[in-house]
Amino acid sequence: MKALVPMEVISSKIYLIRGLKVMLDRDLAELYDVETKILKRAVRRNIDRFPNDFMFELSKKEMEDWRCQFGTSNGDKMGLRYKPMAFTEQGVAMLSSVLRSNRAIQVNIQIMRAFTQLRQMLSTHKDLKRKIESMEKKYDENFKIVFQAIKQMLETDEKPKKKIGFTIKEKQKAYRRKRRKK
Repeated sequence: MKALVPMEVISSKIYLIRGLKVMLDRDLAELYDVETKILKRAVRRNIDRFPNDFMFELSKKEMEDWRCQFGTSNGDKMGLRYKPMAFTEQGVAMLSSVLRSNRAIQVNIQIMRAFTQLRQMLSTHKDLKRKIESMEKKYDENFKIVFQAIKQMLETDEKPKKKIGFTIKEKQKAYRRKRRKK
């Protein structure tokens, strides 16, 4: 069966917010092919199905950080006039009982598979690191350099990548410094 939405597209819409892997309402609405306001309305009508560990609204600070991340300060352009809802894996699963279209059901299945695949990849990465460390204990100094190189490659993946460009706060500071010099 052909997937409605490629797995890469779904995976790219899973974010880490408050230490949780979540998907935002606007991304889910796009995947389900419904308007964001329709999705939010359905959730609010069934709010008892969405406790805080299933869904939460982003705080004002999180929204500002989110806008900065996308390089816009105007909420109208990105549909961020209202606080976005963030859905955990369980919240996304609960959405299938609220949105009843065939597309929503099929896309929901794909999203659940993407969360599972992501969990397996993270688990495999940890298992690989553990195996290398156990092998390192077994073998002599001749292989120590090889193991160090492999561990270094694994650790570089875990380090957060440096942001490219400026955030709005950095631009404002640079602008103020420039004005003071004049």
